[in-house]
Amino acid sequence: MMEPLTADDVRKLPAMVDLATGGRAFSIGLNTAYRLAKAGTFPVPVLRVGGAWRIRRTDLLAALLDEVDAPVRGAA
Repeated sequence: MMEPLTADDVRKLPAMVDLATGGRAFSIGLNTAYRLAKAGTFPVPVLRVGGAWRIRRTDLLAALLDEVDAPVRGAA
């Protein structure tokens, strides 16, 4: 399995990425990414463009930065 994308990696991506790249940002495999996208439960909004699934770079970055800045549960 490939290494997950970091926020710095995501900043270098084009404005819209495919589902495989979006899944990689969250360490989600391709089959699971498609299943989550179809169910509407992918971690960020997923768009249908023609027959392809696309994800906005800004949504990926916001989600990744939110994960980094999120407080640890149970921390005082």
